[in-house]
Amino acid sequence: MIQMATNTNRKSKVLYPQLSYTIVGILFSVHNDLGRYSREKQYSDLIEKKLKSLRLKYKREHEIGDSGNIVDFLIEDKIIIEVKAKRVITKDDYFQIQRYLQECRVKLGILVNFRRTYLQPKRILRTNN
Repeated sequence: MIQMATNTNRKSKVLYPQLSYTIVGILFSVHNDLGRYSREKQYSDLIEKKLKSLRLKYKREHEIGDSGNIVDFLIEDKIIIEVKAKRVITKDDYFQIQRYLQECRVKLGILVNFRRTYLQPKRILRTNN
């Protein structure tokens, strides 16, 4: 008999559960509407339209300080969305969103690659630096 080890002391805590659930729903809806072969701008335009219809506070193509870095979306000053439409997500994409989280002092980012057949938004937490 195999028993699974469970840690009852560790609490599973999801940051901004309702807001992130809403955002992921928007991302899936956009992927269903446009498919997997559109351009990043087309995905971003539709994301923006859906954010407006839900009356969520957001900044699109928000420049971060003097760094010259621009995040695709900053939602409610809590969550960054980084939109990609490429064959493969690389480590550099993860490092990019981690830099954005650090610079914006935001705790949660969602990296989404619309080119995939099955959408898999990745939740990325800011490291404690």
